[in-house]
Amino acid sequence: MPAALVLGAAVRPDGSPSPALCRRTAHAIALFHAGKVGAIIGCGGPGDHAPTEAEAIRRICRASGLPDAMVHLEDRSANTAGNLRNARPILDRLGIAGAVIVTDRYHAPRARLAARRLGLCATLSCPAPAGAPRLRLLKSRLRELPAWLWYFLTLRG
Repeated sequence: MPAALVLGAAVRPDGSPSPALCRRTAHAIALFHAGKVGAIIGCGGPGDHAPTEAEAIRRICRASGLPDAMVHLEDRSANTAGNLRNARPILDRLGIAGAVIVTDRYHAPRARLAARRLGLCATLSCPAPAGAPRLRLLKSRLRELPAWLWYFLTLRG
């Protein structure tokens, strides 16, 4: 059974997870409860504010009642490619060949490209953007265009 790779998103100055991080993590938890993934790997290293994005993911999972043994941390990366690259040894250690990348729809094309370029066997699953302000989503989509192009031109496995 694959593992859910929850890609990081911001942690707020007070240490609470951003709405995007909450949304992504809740979606991964739902996949776990539905029997679609056997483990969750929270991805994301230190950002502007503690804790790491991965630790924030673990805290959300723990608060939802998920056993700690089902949640693993990739807490060193600073970007999408790093999330996927650094999650791979965790997948190998767990004996898991496939992954379900959990991220927002606006971010999914770049995550898919990175997974392909890095040789990671993965599918994507995206939560509904419930509660996300339209202006924030628009800014996120516009930010993804140059980021996707940069990954396309530079990312190698």
